[in-house]
Amino acid sequence: MLRCAILDDYQRAALECADWSPLAGRVSLDVFDRPFRDKGEAVTALAPYDIVVAMRERTPFPAPVIAALPRLRLVVTTGARNAAIDIDAAARRGITVCGTGSHPGTAAEHTWALILALVRRLDVELPAFRGGGWQSTVGRSLAGSTLGVVGLGRIGTQMAAVGRAFAMRVVGLSRSLTGERATALGIERAASLDELVAAGDIVTLHVPLTRETRGMIGAREIARFKAGAVLVNTSRGPIVDESALVAALRSGALAGAALDVYDREPLPADHPLRTLRNVVATPHLGFVTRENYRVWYRDAVEDILAWLAGAPIRALVPDPT
Repeated sequence: MLRCAILDDYQRAALECADWSPLAGRVSLDVFDRPFRDKGEAVTALAPYDIVVAMRERTPFPAPVIAALPRLRLVVTTGARNAAIDIDAAARRGITVCGTGSHPGTAAEHTWALILALVRRLDVELPAFRGGGWQSTVGRSLAGSTLGVVGLGRIGTQMAAVGRAFAMRVVGLSRSLTGERATALGIERAASLDELVAAGDIVTLHVPLTRETRGMIGAREIARFKAGAVLVNTSRGPIVDESALVAALRSGALAGAALDVYDREPLPADHPLRTLRNVVATPHLGFVTRENYRVWYRDAVEDILAWLAGAPIRALVPDPT
């Protein structure tokens, strides 16, 4: 019987969010509910497995890890892409990599939850209320302020639409954003990242992590933010230079930040982002909803069944570039 490892199921929700019974008698399932400490621990734990179901980028699969897993034949990642899997290395080994669909709206919903918590200081008011307190902060309104959206794909477009619903001026930047599309979306098109960050009261990032976007927001860009502006990152941690971000938040060069992603995850317990008072942060929860998990794990079962039948679906292929 083939063995399948379901990784990083922190809430132990995978088995209850999908019907895995079609795999009975053909594939045995083991759930890992804690992150591996390092690559060595991951290789040791996963050596007996033929199939791995990876939860987003929580466990990286670079070429050395793939090379050290001779039994591995199929990797299913939740979602349609995974920058932590070396798909080229997998292809060279004859390992199939498949993705899944997603439930719409989860990332944008969580991003707006963080923005609202930050501008209305819910991180301060909620614990104060539970402790008997009453009104200790003065929040900010969204109406009339400027939302800068970097990346106008599916999530960025949703962010722009909600910003407009809040009566915000929305400025967007994307390689694919034409003047005509900006007009259709009811937003303004920034000519450059410098122009966008100088305009935005709230700047939110919605781009994939690539060679081009890694570190795209650094000390230089942060210095161009307007006074009182805040930065929102729910995409990938390394898009922002973390040390520059911490320095700007400490100095007040940035008024605040709303974060769901980090350079290292789980974020170390002693990391300064856990203690800065102008930060509202969550432990990478943007995709964590029961509806999304149902789609991901349902599709994971379908991917495994299709692979067993010799006709893989939703296969991810190496980038031709």
